[in-house]
Amino acid sequence: MRQSRDAMGKFFPRTWEDVLAVTKPDHPHNTAWRQVGSYFEMAYGFARHGVVNPDFLAESTAEGCSCSPRCSRSCSSTAPKCRVGVSNAEWLVANSAAAKQRFELFQKRVRTMIETADALQARTTARATGSPPRDR
Repeated sequence: MRQSRDAMGKFFPRTWEDVLAVTKPDHPHNTAWRQVGSYFEMAYGFARHGVVNPDFLAESTAEGCSCSPRCSRSCSSTAPKCRVGVSNAEWLVANSAAAKQRFELFQKRVRTMIETADALQARTTARATGSPPRDR
């Protein structure tokens, strides 16, 4: 699980196609995607079905909420498609003040990490091609 969490911590889809690709069995991170996603969906299902208090769960296991902003950022025009595999996480965010707060923090963190990765890629590409990096 730690290796899967590490792999998903580095997964930043930019398009719906990126999300769709990781769901295919031949993708190198498919196993990690399924393991991490199903674990948190199961955990958040406990809150959805009244087994555990939603705020308590969000305070101690909000990491799973990071899947939703990653996907929703990639698929804002295809939001229904993005609900696949994150419905309990979405429920938790909608029904827990603690989860909503954590989700918003994760959204900012994910946005910053993507911007940083994109800037690094632009600099790397510019060095490799000898052209100046483009301003974003």
